[in-house]
Amino acid sequence: MAVTSHVLIKSRDGVSTLADRWPLLGQRRPLVVYLCAIVALDVVAIIMFGASTVLQWRDVLTFGALMGCGAVCIEASRRLGMPAGVSRDLLSAWWLPVALLLPPVYALFAPIVLQFLLQVRVRATVLYRRVFSSAAIGLAGCTASVVFHRFVDDPGVLSRGSGPPILIAVAAAVLFSLLNIALIAIAAHTADPDITWRGVLWDRESVLLDIVELCLGITVSICCGLNLGLLVLTLPPVVLLQRSLLHAQLQAAARTDAKTGLLNAAAWQREADTEIVRARRTGDTLALLIIDIDHFKRVNDAHGHLVGDQVLVGVASMLRSQLRDYDVVGRFGGEEFVVLLPGADIDEARRVAERLRVRIGHMAVPVDDTLVRVTISAGVALMNVHGDDLIDLLTAADLALYRAKELGRDRVCIPAVQPPPPSLPNDTTA
Repeated sequence: MAVTSHVLIKSRDGVSTLADRWPLLGQRRPLVVYLCAIVALDVVAIIMFGASTVLQWRDVLTFGALMGCGAVCIEASRRLGMPAGVSRDLLSAWWLPVALLLPPVYALFAPIVLQFLLQVRVRATVLYRRVFSSAAIGLAGCTASVVFHRFVDDPGVLSRGSGPPILIAVAAAVLFSLLNIALIAIAAHTADPDITWRGVLWDRESVLLDIVELCLGITVSICCGLNLGLLVLTLPPVVLLQRSLLHAQLQAAARTDAKTGLLNAAAWQREADTEIVRARRTGDTLALLIIDIDHFKRVNDAHGHLVGDQVLVGVASMLRSQLRDYDVVGRFGGEEFVVLLPGADIDEARRVAERLRVRIGHMAVPVDDTLVRVTISAGVALMNVHGDDLIDLLTAADLALYRAKELGRDRVCIPAVQPPPPSLPNDTTA
């Protein structure tokens, strides 16, 4: 599942605005329409399936036991916290059994319960994100539940180990995962159309996590079908796996800049030092760029810091899209970015810097009825030419950046290399 973090929105003059009180109104209109449509569809599904479902105490007891296990997982990982941005957890281990073992209306209510606990016990995020996550997960679970019960009359057959029902359960679990990912991905792409679909769908790590969630959900469903008491045996491994997953995500989050998703200054320096040591050992070339957004303060003053943050995100996204996977890119602070280019000579470094300058210069951030455009200046330094260690390279690139600003900005500069002093002829004696 996707869990989103809190985003603080302030007006420029400090006066509370409607968008401050209702952050959803500050989002792009297509995103607002999409989120409202998904939530409305979820409400309609709850009303429709709720009216046609006969409550049975066994179902209510099963639902309560599964939600209780989910609550224990949330409490067990609460002290770890939750990383900012979109994060993953293993709560599908409890939602999926609800979808497979109980009528569809329970699958619609399950995420509401656990999202509420996440909101009040772990991290308070803007409300519309929690509501949308609940609706997306609920609709995905409801669809999987309808499909599963369409082919399996008695969910209890899962506990007998029969092949066909288990295969149908696996298919329903895959459907649940696909729908949930699709609904979240559409929202992410609508919020930022510059993000590629590949970036908001799957990577290798996400696929592995989806497989783990699927296996956990099926296993818990089988144990729950055998005896509700067996949930006590499934709970500890799920808690341990979830804590391990959140711990890994928090470690990754500690290395990244919260606004741009790039490496933060400390993490970038560690990665850069490693690359420099490797380049010394192998004799490879290496270049460093310092990039600064021109007149960034004017953007903040004219349009507010929220738009300024959108510009930073746009520049960071452009940097990622134009650089190689093994290039080391980070945010150095404020409106400055740093890029290390392993294996690049001075000509390639200049070409890369120029390409970034042109692409970012053509980039536009939509703001109300206008477009905000920015330019960048860049300084370039080459290892063994302008310096032999990270400090020397940063100093040389920073001096080149300062020169680019002096010359009018929106340009790339390379520091001049001082020629070596002439050698004096050795004195000879007769």
